[in-house]
Amino acid sequence: MFIKYLIVFFVSMLPIIELRGAIPISQGMNLPLIPSYIVAVIGNMVPVPFIYMFARRIIKWGSKKKWPKSLNFVSKFFKWIDKKGEKAGEKLQKSAGNGLFIALMLFVGIPLPGTGAWTGTLAASILDMKFKESVIAVMLGVIIAGIIMALISFGIFDIIL
Repeated sequence: MFIKYLIVFFVSMLPIIELRGAIPISQGMNLPLIPSYIVAVIGNMVPVPFIYMFARRIIKWGSKKKWPKSLNFVSKFFKWIDKKGEKAGEKLQKSAGNGLFIALMLFVGIPLPGTGAWTGTLAASILDMKFKESVIAVMLGVIIAGIIMALISFGIFDIIL
């Protein structure tokens, strides 16, 4: 059983998949929902401080570095990530105004592709949000997204849909 929780933990740390995939996976492995939810939230939050502190620098470096022709795709990948983060940041800034904290929390909290903790944290760093404020907003968003995914995994929305 410990191995199954480790799988949930590590899957929730992965970009794109994050907790949105980890919770349904946990339910597919017949793990109890509440402990799985807690493990997925913790796993999803582990990379957040590192993304905030280092991702922007690494992405800028990778997109500006002169790569050999055989590795040109690496530069394109870094440029794609940079544009995605900037677009997310601009979108948050436009919709939020002074309510950037709430906008970031809701952006991360809506479990759609590309709106998770990774993208939200990158957007927060691009927008130069304060570290503590952005981590708290992302954590609250992860908690909201986890609740939504737990309800979906539990079948609550089957009644509505």
